[in-house]
Amino acid sequence: MKRSVLPMTPAQRAIYEQLLSAARAIGPFREDPKKTSIHLIRKSAFAGVATRKDALLVTIKANADIRSPRVVKHQHASAKRWYLDVRLERPKDVDGELKSWLAAAMALAG
Repeated sequence: MKRSVLPMTPAQRAIYEQLLSAARAIGPFREDPKKTSIHLIRKSAFAGVATRKDALLVTIKANADIRSPRVVKHQHASAKRWYLDVRLERPKDVDGELKSWLAAAMALAG
C-alpha cells in the first residue's frame, strides 16, 4: 500500500488516521495518493480526502443526495451518482453517521 504524501498537520493526520480506521472496519480498500488529494478505492473510488486550512474535506460517493448540515457541497454527477463533501475538523467527527455513509459508499465502489 502506498502511503500518503499529502502534507498534513498533526491534527489533520489524526483525523485521517481515524477515517482510515473506520473504513478498515468496514472492509478492504487501498489508498491512492494524488497530487492534492488521496482517493480511497475498492474496485473504484468511494471517497476522496483533501486538506483545508484546519480540516479535512472528505468527498463521499453516494447513490442519492444526503440532506445533512454536515454536507457542505452536493454534486449531482449523474442520474444515480452524487458526490458529497463533508468537512472533518476533529477525529470525533468520524462518527456513526459518517461511518454509515462510508459503508454505503464502499458498497457502491464494489
